[in-house]
Amino acid sequence: MAQKIIQKVLIANRGEIAIRVMRTCKEMGITTVAVYSDADRKMPHVLAADEAYHIGPAPARESYLSIERLLDAAIRSKADAIHPGYGFLSENEDFAQAVQDAGLIFIGPRPESIRAMGDKTEARKLMRAAGVPIVPGTDVLDSVTEAQTFCEKYGFPVLIKAAAGGGGKGMRVVETMSDLASLFRAAQSESTSAFGDHRVYLEKYLEEPRHVEFQILADQHGNVVHLGERECSIQRRHQKVIEETPSVIVDEAIRNRMGATAVMAAKACAYHNAGTIEFLVDKSRSFYFLEMNTRLQVEHPITEMRTRIDIVAQQLQIAAGGKLRFAQEDIRFRGHAIECRIYAEDGSNDFAPSTGSITHLKASQGSGIREDRGIEQGGEVSVYYDPLLAKLVAWGNTRTEAIDRMKRALREYEILGVKTNIDVNLFVLEHPKFVDGDFDTHFFSRYFNPADMKKPSEAGTRTVAVVCALLHHQSLSNPVSTTGGGRHSLYQKAISFNHRAGGKWKDQRLQR
Repeated sequence: MAQKIIQKVLIANRGEIAIRVMRTCKEMGITTVAVYSDADRKMPHVLAADEAYHIGPAPARESYLSIERLLDAAIRSKADAIHPGYGFLSENEDFAQAVQDAGLIFIGPRPESIRAMGDKTEARKLMRAAGVPIVPGTDVLDSVTEAQTFCEKYGFPVLIKAAAGGGGKGMRVVETMSDLASLFRAAQSESTSAFGDHRVYLEKYLEEPRHVEFQILADQHGNVVHLGERECSIQRRHQKVIEETPSVIVDEAIRNRMGATAVMAAKACAYHNAGTIEFLVDKSRSFYFLEMNTRLQVEHPITEMRTRIDIVAQQLQIAAGGKLRFAQEDIRFRGHAIECRIYAEDGSNDFAPSTGSITHLKASQGSGIREDRGIEQGGEVSVYYDPLLAKLVAWGNTRTEAIDRMKRALREYEILGVKTNIDVNLFVLEHPKFVDGDFDTHFFSRYFNPADMKKPSEAGTRTVAVVCALLHHQSLSNPVSTTGGGRHSLYQKAISFNHRAGGKWKDQRLQR
């Protein structure tokens, strides 16, 4: 197979993932093309690209989800390839096929692989035939009666899941037969809204499950490797919040077995490019195939930190027809890495999204810290897109060192204008169960109380008094400087003092 040359890549995405892909492209001498909606004209990913093309109004369905508009931008820019990032059209087989039909390179798997693994029930059949262990479950169910038959055989609890999707959409846990019919219909309705497909199926719900996934890389020449596991059990509503590698429950023997199974799963669907095989692990450390994500994962940076392998660079090389330049035995793992997702959301108010202007932003820095961010000071957090602002990654020689480094980085992270989940991340990192590694996917439902996020710390209360007094004094002599954006203004000094004190005072000017 002759290797193709990729000279220009259009990133069919926005925010931090678009910027992250651009960084690797630029290091490889590849020209980058951004796309943007009306809401994103001044966003950092637009300014970071070598070229940028407008693709429509703010709603995603009229811009980032429009295959026609994305392909038009790619053709106008004379791009060689398209990288889909994650979310939006990254796991859309029609998009991948359309890219190929347009004579462009899709930086991801074949449309056939996306199709095979995108339908969860078909993926289960494929994995079962390949000898990959799967959780007991059904094929697509047409009626509640069929669901009742499964429940009578396997007992409760069971999990209703959307056949066409993931990310927690169309998913319901059923504890009793009396709840089955209503939850079955609710799952079908949500699946229709999220994926345009009402089909659902059932799985036996595992008690105290851990969510452990394996990053794989597969080239077009039959070579497949895994880059180790990521622990993703800290979830809220089936959405990952904090990820780490390695997992505290995976020893070398289990890692070898799970890694070999992940490689086998990738080969079963003739997969190439980067992908993730997700497993559920029960109390006895038995593991079962959950699903395959046929794209780059949000949490890929922790694997990069631990292996020193640039996964996006590998994606580009594989898409161009190149071979993997290392075998499984060449991969070396070092230390421990943790990722916290920084969302614009209010943990004290059922994690409601928070929108508005970023009036102040100062990122964390220091050895072992990586930040992938998609917004800057002065930017707008809109209602149109996912509220993920940044991903903060901490690496340490040990898990304890990585946790301590992450806590320091979170306390130093300064952002005003919107509410964030920084305090929620700190809650998890400081919780004894997390520190001991004794948790599962039910961590939030067991231990998190939104009311706790409303209680200011003692240090924060003292800081409020100090800051208010300083601001009041300054406003009498020079009102302008209290609202100025200068790094050395009294206001900024007050913010820095508050963070060093561990306080969480709110910007009262923004509440009025």
